[in-house]
Amino acid sequence: MTPHLAIRTGSAAETARAGDLLGSLAAPGDVIALSGGLGAGKTALTQGIASGLGVSGHVPSPTFNILLVHRAPIPLYHFDLYRLERAGQLVDIDFYETVESDGVSVIEWADRFTGELPDDRLDISLEVGAGDERLLSVGGTGPRSRELANRWVSAWNMASEGGSR
Repeated sequence: MTPHLAIRTGSAAETARAGDLLGSLAAPGDVIALSGGLGAGKTALTQGIASGLGVSGHVPSPTFNILLVHRAPIPLYHFDLYRLERAGQLVDIDFYETVESDGVSVIEWADRFTGELPDDRLDISLEVGAGDERLLSVGGTGPRSRELANRWVSAWNMASEGGSR
């Protein structure tokens, strides 16, 4: 991914708020691919996305389930590819059909299978900064995802300048 845009957050709660904003802008068919080390904030961001989509209830990391489906006006398909060893296992979990379906797909550890991801997706790389700070490098890989990236980062920057984060 060649990041074009960035968001900086100062806490897990702020990372979740950034995700909430992204979720409110997402549409059916959007694919959000997350990468970053353990503890980088992938699940916090996903919990915010879920909130923005209208998911109620707890949104845990699907590490042991691989895929959790959260019902909402726009369903959230939450993948965690950490435990998969080879791309062929994606077929076993209906990965390809799911990311092309009626919801928003968020894929943690997406960088494990970059070649299997849809051509048009929002790539977000999370890096740990000082303390609880996170840097989210954002890039779209196609027209739809580039538009979503631009709208999200612009809205976040406007909220930041207005002090409403």
